[in-house]
Amino acid sequence: MITSNRILKIVIFPVIFFFFYSGFLHAQQAKYIFYFISDGMGMTHVAVTEAFLASQKNEIGFERLSFTKFPTTGFANNNALNRLITCSAAAGTALSTGQKTTINTIGMNGTRDQNLYSIASIVKREGYKVGIISNVSINHATPSVFYAHQPSRNNYYEIGLDLISSNYDFFGGGGFYQATGKDKDKPDLYQLAKQAGYHIVRGVDQLNNLKRNDNRVIAISNFLTKAASQDFVIDQNRNDIPLSLLIDKAIELLDNDKGFFIMAEEGNHDWAAHANDGATAIWNIIGLSDAVERALEFYKEHPNETLIIVTADHETGGITLGWSGKNYETDLLLLIHQKVSFSKFAHLLDSTLKIPENQNYELILKLINEYFGLGGEGELALSDYENKLLSDAWKCWKGELQISDMEKQLNYGNENPIAVTATRILNHKAGLGWTTWAHTGTPVPVFAIGQGHEMFNGYYHITDIPKKIKMAMGLDK
Repeated sequence: MITSNRILKIVIFPVIFFFFYSGFLHAQQAKYIFYFISDGMGMTHVAVTEAFLASQKNEIGFERLSFTKFPTTGFANNNALNRLITCSAAAGTALSTGQKTTINTIGMNGTRDQNLYSIASIVKREGYKVGIISNVSINHATPSVFYAHQPSRNNYYEIGLDLISSNYDFFGGGGFYQATGKDKDKPDLYQLAKQAGYHIVRGVDQLNNLKRNDNRVIAISNFLTKAASQDFVIDQNRNDIPLSLLIDKAIELLDNDKGFFIMAEEGNHDWAAHANDGATAIWNIIGLSDAVERALEFYKEHPNETLIIVTADHETGGITLGWSGKNYETDLLLLIHQKVSFSKFAHLLDSTLKIPENQNYELILKLINEYFGLGGEGELALSDYENKLLSDAWKCWKGELQISDMEKQLNYGNENPIAVTATRILNHKAGLGWTTWAHTGTPVPVFAIGQGHEMFNGYYHITDIPKKIKMAMGLDK
């Protein structure tokens, strides 16, 4: 005979356990995602920044950034389908879709005959709100892989059209690069975005005036470079929009009961590292840390429902904390003497040297002293070797230095020879070395906090990161 107690054990208890366990699993799913990608940031970039912050306190060591305090740290390799050293398009596609692809491909498979769908597009279909942020152009490689499908990263206009048709809720930071096409003969992307129902807001004031119910927004800076990107942090003033403010506004606009997905790229860091500009790269990572702080404030209010990931697509520059000319010594505090980025200094040189009477070496040395501190006393005094480096750079700029294309590439990359030489000399005095003007194939760090953060521990490929995010959200089925 079956007793009532036995009925409870056989039927009711399992049912109760099922509903309790199902509710427990549902409660443990992340529904607010912050996915920070710092383009070109390797672990040494992080260490250099922390050592610089410590030096500002006259300390030897590392002053922790917001995201290096996270409970989970992993490392991810990042080779593309057809090359060991990846590019931002292939790496971004891996970070957004969970699948490898070929160099320069945006959101498509390696043979470019099939679309790959990003985690952003998946969560949008599931009813989450989506925000895409970058301080470089919003149709550049990394942001574009979250909404576009193009055989080439250089299809900027077509990528812009994909952005408009994505129906995502918020885009912020840089503007459209080649907004009227490569030959400036196509309908303006800003006007097309307006016709599709997007609100275009420009500058800090218009951004701050947005209200919670405002939807389908493209927010850009009033002051964009020719590449439609924002200025480097070192060059910004109060009229610029920092990454932290974009995170604040994205949270305000996207917050809802269903949840949201925010991808925020620190893209300018990569360009600084391509030019081997240590100070500029450092200040952009500090800006990234400030933005992550804003996400952490939200996390503290929703600790069981929020997941924050901070990672990179690849390392750029092959930076080393230490340089052979300094032996074992460093003096990172010297970097505070740099007042502008390599890019801003190159622009200054170009505008100054357009005037024939300004084309003299003494003026160049004066400008280098003013903006980098070089040529002063003590540690900033120029040695005979460093004077020769600057003199050769000056001659190269004038076309008087007869060197091969290989030597020019090794010495100056594709940048203004005077600007990059001044930058490199200051880096060397501080104790920083660089190995390349391009990307490297070293693994990138992954920092995580929040719901499901434990999954990001260990060593894996960057294609695993979006898969782990989907698992944390309960969307892996």
